[in-house]
Amino acid sequence: MNILVTGATGLIGRALCGQLILDGHRVVALSRSRQVRDLPSVDVHQWDPMSGPPDQDAMQGIEAVVHLAGEPIVARRWTDEQKQLIRDSRVVSTRNLVASIRVAQAKPKVLVGGSAVGYYGDRGDEQLEEKSQPGKGFLTDVCKAWEDEVAAVSDSGVRFVLVRTGVVLSAEGGALQKMLTPFKLGVGGPLGNGRQWFPWIHIRDIVGIFRHAILNPALSGPVNGVAPEPVTNAEFTRALAHVLHRPAFLPVPEFALRALMGEMADVLFVSQRVVPAAALASGYEFHYPLLRGCLEELLGS
Repeated sequence: MNILVTGATGLIGRALCGQLILDGHRVVALSRSRQVRDLPSVDVHQWDPMSGPPDQDAMQGIEAVVHLAGEPIVARRWTDEQKQLIRDSRVVSTRNLVASIRVAQAKPKVLVGGSAVGYYGDRGDEQLEEKSQPGKGFLTDVCKAWEDEVAAVSDSGVRFVLVRTGVVLSAEGGALQKMLTPFKLGVGGPLGNGRQWFPWIHIRDIVGIFRHAILNPALSGPVNGVAPEPVTNAEFTRALAHVLHRPAFLPVPEFALRALMGEMADVLFVSQRVVPAAALASGYEFHYPLLRGCLEELLGS
């Protein structure tokens, strides 16, 4: 297949492009730069996602589109300007991408859009499946608007899938790498009381779910990109400490992180007991369904 990917330089994008190329697909990337580092086999077309639709040359022969571009959620403190950038980088870019699909002479069969478990908000111990209602808060509002823009492509007869991604664990960067230093120093611990649910997934499985969404014509709508074993933050902390052979008894006070991070600390303390009901029902088989095996693989234990 000819597959177009935005956000190809991000954590998921790099891994997904690499896997698609290994599978024998042709990958086209839309990027602000002319080259996608570390992916020499990818054809690159320049696109500023905020300025308008991508050039139709990039859409020629494309059979599937994966949209991952967006400002990182925790890149900077959430000022009003940063929150607007987080929203616009997802909503406006998706609107522009869908506009290009609408006028394409030969339309792709599917648009797989990124989303996030932030859609569900802070829900305590409630088990959350794709049919669950959205929550409340800034990230919920962003995810709802983001998903609405993806779903608009259905007016053109294009199948769409919304992958609501959890915390992606990878040896190549992302959240796990940021956690390792305090644990290796022996000062790691749960965040706050540790009772908040932590929706995690191995990088290989989030790539697998995106690949599954592209290739499975029966799959449409929201799909939770999380592992099937929900854990709390305290359980995750104990598992990580065990794999690293380090203690994990120093809880990080919530008030301290909120003083440091402001509203952005919500990302750390919301509770989201999300399960991948749609992925499992559609036949996706997880490579790393259990947290301990995931961490041992990633950390070389």
